[in-house]
Amino acid sequence: MRRWPVLLFLAWVCLLFFAGIALFMSGFLLTRIELPSSSSCSDPLVPPLWERQSLPPGSCWAPQRFSKAVLVIIDALRFEFAHFNPAKASPLPYENKLSFLHHLTTSQPRHARLYRFRADPPTATMQRIKGLTTGSLPTFIDVGSNFATYAIQEDNLLAQLVQNGRRVIFMGDDTWEGLFPKKFFRSYFFPSFNVKDLHTVDNGILQHLYPTVDSGEWDVLIAHFLGVDHCGHKHGPDHPEMAKKLTQMNEMLRSLVDHLRNDTLLLVAGDHGMTETGDHGGDSEKEVNAALFVYSKKPLFGSGPPEEPEAVPQVNLVPTVALLLGVPIPYSNIGEVMAELFSGDGDTLSAALQQLSVYHINAKQVDRFLRSYSLVAQDLPAEQLQRLQELFSSAVEEHTQLLIQVQGTMPVPPELESRLRNLIGRFQLYLREARAVCTQSWARFQPLRMVGGCTLIAASCLLCYVASELAAVSDSFYRSCLLYPLLWGLVGVFLLGLAHVFTQEGLDLLLVSSWAAAASQLGFFWHWWGRYPKRARLAGGQPPLASVGLRQRLRAWLGMAFPMGILLFRCGAMFSDSFVVAEARVAPFLLASLVMLLVGKLHWDGRLTVPEGPKQQLLGFSSYRREIWYLLCLVAVLLVCMRLSGFFHQCREEIQQCRPSLFLSPLASLRNTRAKNLFYLLCVALLAGLVYAVRSWLRHYGNLNSSDPLVLFVRWGFPLVVLCIACYWAVASSADDSLGKLQELVQVAVVAFPWAVYGLASVGLLLLLCNPMTVFAKDTRESAGSIVTPYLGVPSSEVDFLHVIPQIYKRMQESQKSRLEGASTRATVAAYGLGSVYSAALVIALTLLGFLLMLLHSERLSLAFLLLFLEAFVLLHIHTRARGLAGDAEPFSVPWYAVISWLLAASQFFYSTGHQPIFPAIHWNAAFVGFHLDHSTNLLPAVLVGANTFASHILFAVGCPLLLLWPFVCEMPGSQRKKPKKEPREELQEVEEHMMEMRLRESPEKFSTALLQLGLKYLFVLGTQLLACVCAAMILRRHLMVWKVFAPKFLFESLGFVVSSVCLLLGISLVMRVDCAVSTWFSHLQLR
Repeated sequence: MRRWPVLLFLAWVCLLFFAGIALFMSGFLLTRIELPSSSSCSDPLVPPLWERQSLPPGSCWAPQRFSKAVLVIIDALRFEFAHFNPAKASPLPYENKLSFLHHLTTSQPRHARLYRFRADPPTATMQRIKGLTTGSLPTFIDVGSNFATYAIQEDNLLAQLVQNGRRVIFMGDDTWEGLFPKKFFRSYFFPSFNVKDLHTVDNGILQHLYPTVDSGEWDVLIAHFLGVDHCGHKHGPDHPEMAKKLTQMNEMLRSLVDHLRNDTLLLVAGDHGMTETGDHGGDSEKEVNAALFVYSKKPLFGSGPPEEPEAVPQVNLVPTVALLLGVPIPYSNIGEVMAELFSGDGDTLSAALQQLSVYHINAKQVDRFLRSYSLVAQDLPAEQLQRLQELFSSAVEEHTQLLIQVQGTMPVPPELESRLRNLIGRFQLYLREARAVCTQSWARFQPLRMVGGCTLIAASCLLCYVASELAAVSDSFYRSCLLYPLLWGLVGVFLLGLAHVFTQEGLDLLLVSSWAAAASQLGFFWHWWGRYPKRARLAGGQPPLASVGLRQRLRAWLGMAFPMGILLFRCGAMFSDSFVVAEARVAPFLLASLVMLLVGKLHWDGRLTVPEGPKQQLLGFSSYRREIWYLLCLVAVLLVCMRLSGFFHQCREEIQQCRPSLFLSPLASLRNTRAKNLFYLLCVALLAGLVYAVRSWLRHYGNLNSSDPLVLFVRWGFPLVVLCIACYWAVASSADDSLGKLQELVQVAVVAFPWAVYGLASVGLLLLLCNPMTVFAKDTRESAGSIVTPYLGVPSSEVDFLHVIPQIYKRMQESQKSRLEGASTRATVAAYGLGSVYSAALVIALTLLGFLLMLLHSERLSLAFLLLFLEAFVLLHIHTRARGLAGDAEPFSVPWYAVISWLLAASQFFYSTGHQPIFPAIHWNAAFVGFHLDHSTNLLPAVLVGANTFASHILFAVGCPLLLLWPFVCEMPGSQRKKPKKEPREELQEVEEHMMEMRLRESPEKFSTALLQLGLKYLFVLGTQLLACVCAAMILRRHLMVWKVFAPKFLFESLGFVVSSVCLLLGISLVMRVDCAVSTWFSHLQLR
């Protein structure tokens, strides 16, 4: 068997897809250009000379109103959490808990005010911190950096404060440490990533908050609390723990106000909101609707609050705080000042003049930024920039004239006051339209890279299809078709490198890899077109159409058209946002449709009925084969599995009537102790049932008879893994506050049991790699007679084994023949489990991976994993029965319908394990299964969260070779049915026919080619789905729902492709490792 050429060819195809994905991403998900400029006190944006003379010392651009400021960020503080409704008699756990804010706004209406604080999506913490400090809009791709933060190089509020000599103290979320290194006068960072920890960050802040405030050795104090956000992730907002955490925040604010001085401004803000499940990251109303509370002990507002709280964009906080503290506005700010905070204690005219002054400064700053940015990026529409420039110029000109009139006219007539209000409105209009233009045009696409990436992916799909068809013509084409493309790719890289050397430009590794991929693809197609004749290129392995009848040609066409039609329908649905939103229901529908079409095609081909003979009298049901009832039962079980899997779906914000599945929440969230215990016992019972089923299957095929380490691990290690998982579920589901003195022991157990599962699973996988043979050989041969090869020594090559293996089979058959004829009782080698040795290794690997993936999910999702394994088992049997009824003459080729149905099942269970292709649906809790403290690196939590998200992709990709192996495994049951008594020689002939998976070793070249063909078909279907998502994102990049639907779908599909392709290579590698072990086993058998 040629192992390395097959793996190298598949790895090369995967790299072609990766290059296309990377190239497309570089053109589609670009961050905006960050300008290196920064503001300073000497900028020509200061007020006129007559007004600048009144600036107090230490003020820049505008008079300083406050010498100190405290910014309290309560992470995920949704507006409903801060709003107080006295009319509610029985509020929810998250309502009416911040009563102190309501007390301040009602008792001191000119000192305090509550706002709706509108966050710009994506609503991830890092992006919101950037918006709160730079006044700009982070782009979509930044969301991937939420837990791998990098320092903000753009001008920001903290940089301005430090630059102007202000002492900034921070305490709380350690995300700020990566964003603003060495910017704080003093800092108290606490680990932020463990979303199960509700108290470490908050208690750490409270320990330092009041002593720091009382010391007075600070100018700006920032405290970032995380308890509310983590409580939402762990329990959701509608939980008693949320009431406790909000009550704690209320008492903290009450005490903090008592410690504040008159010259201090207090800001309490939420960086984003949260959904009903406690998640965030998207742009739903509950995610973007945060709260902002402003308070000062001296009057802030000229009038009382409005009836309904005003909505304020988060970027407006930056220019407001900068001018209130007397520092320049950051250079890239596009926010609008909150003018009502500049009213002061004066009359209406002086308040209007102060507001007009800050608006003028704000508008000049935004105009400067737009001019600088348009020169560098050139992605803002020229027509809209021209309109903004005209609006700004006319407002500034009128501002100059109006100030001259106001300065020369005392008292100010009423018509000038109305002109002041009108001019403030014009500045407001300019600032809001400027922000809208930036928001609409911020995504800076590179169409050439997008088209190039799309072309690379499309060419890779075509390559997969062509290569899979060539595999039916030539068993060894991949060895020659791999060398030439690699040479072409190396030549392309060399020429591109020379071009960069002569042009003295830096090498772009992404472009180099893309050109190398394109050159290697061109080399493959050139070699394929020149080497293989036209008939072989067009017809592949099919007979000429002229030699078959119309009915046969139509059947052959339908056999290809049905599965491909389902695949094309699924790809076409990627262009509709409604289908993408409802894909959790579309995928099982398409799978059921494909299976029903398969049964219909078998009936249309006459494969389900018994051929009518001259004496046949019975009609109707009696004319059908007996196998059809077994096939229909399998289809019914499949439909039931798909129906039950719908109970585990996560909801999207776009589906208003949807309610999240109760099975998604952990058992710890259940308040009914009896229900919790029943669910726990059910989950453990099903987990034990899975182990029992796997061991029964292995025992049935003879793979549990030996005493090898792997077999012993399956016997004793599997139950031990189940015990550890059950203990972990028991400890994790117990309430934290009901254990008292056992709390420390529970914390140790929550970490120890997952690590025990990790260790046991790792041991099992290592044993599987070291010795994957689960065969028990019983040797009772006589010394007389040996197996002789025409070569000296131990067989060491494929040619030797091709000669040896048939002789071993022959010796076994002769022994069976002599036993049947009764001529001799001389025995030979009895090998138990040899016929299913490949499938047994894959089943063991899938079971171990299933244990790990179930551990990373909530307890009740183990029911979904049981359905996953059952549905995969049913699909394999449907595939085997359909091939048997169709009389497929090519056992080494997996039909297209089997591959497409396998991948549709993978997509179905992506949704049925509680996932959606949106960022709020990511299960971040998986990063801390087995970890109590924060991670020292981002790699491990990324792997854990990725494994949780793409669990179905991992299992179905690793198990993909079963599509090839299962029909050979299922040869045995057919021979065990009761049949008419046969002559001994006929029975011997039937024994010879049922060699199961050992039939694969009769033709090693066909076996390796079959694995390659299966891998290429799998990559073709994956690549076609990816191509549809890429084209949808590229064509609909200006669509209203691009960042809400199409871009997240593209990202999840791309990551799913990467995970699936890597796991496919691992699954095929495991089969080849088993084949290598089988060859070694036969060589040892030859020496006996």
